[in-house]
Amino acid sequence: MRRLYFVILLLVLLAACKSTTVDQQVGAVNMSFVHQVNGSPLTLNTTTYTNKSGEAFTISKFDYFISNIRLIRADGSAYTVPQDDSYFLIRSNDPTSQTFTLTGVPAGDYAQIEYMVGVDSLRNTADISRRKGVLDPGSSHTSGMYWDWNTGYIHLKLEGTSPAAPVDATGARNFRYHIGLFGGYQSKTINNLRTVRVPLGISTGTSRLSVGPNLRTTLQIIADAGKLFDGPTPFKIADYPDVMVSPFSGNVANNYATMFSFGFSSAVSQ
Repeated sequence: MRRLYFVILLLVLLAACKSTTVDQQVGAVNMSFVHQVNGSPLTLNTTTYTNKSGEAFTISKFDYFISNIRLIRADGSAYTVPQDDSYFLIRSNDPTSQTFTLTGVPAGDYAQIEYMVGVDSLRNTADISRRKGVLDPGSSHTSGMYWDWNTGYIHLKLEGTSPAAPVDATGARNFRYHIGLFGGYQSKTINNLRTVRVPLGISTGTSRLSVGPNLRTTLQIIADAGKLFDGPTPFKIADYPDVMVSPFSGNVANNYATMFSFGFSSAVSQ
């Protein structure tokens, strides 16, 4: 009799597990990053923009890492994208890098998205076998976004020209902001990792992000490169034309943490 009870209990548990698996509803989110400068579309090399200090400038490069993505519901609960699938390198000259798809997202409505600008310290120091795809230092796609001399990823890179910049060794008036550093491994460094949380339409009264197995869900995020100059700590190109590992890099990081905003979301039945 005990064996019979055990068999019945085992069948009930198996049925419960099977039901949980079947009832688990998931969907996908197609993410798109759109680049602007002070609200205008970003075009590389050709369009002249003006910061709040009145300095004219053009942009030739605007690249950054997005990682550690979380989708947050209105009640505060969240879905965390598996870390190995949560590293993306967005390049302004590569439209294919500006869109990607998050799969396996639990069905429901989400009110905010959170992510890190840059590559977290654990992955910066992980064995090279755990740094594939856009994190592979030897990959042509990652080229230019890794400091071999400093063993770390560049979180964000902005380059261009401006009449306000001094003439450099090339004879041109270039500016460049290469912002990396994650706090250090064997010795302490500046930590320019920044976590961003973007409300998904709450402030504008539009719909929250809806995810489901029968929905084609799209989320657009706007990244405004002009915020690097005009964020919480505004600065002049003339004063800081070249910022990399100096203490001022933290101000640039604080500025670019404010450059993201909600564009739109849509969920279409399919």
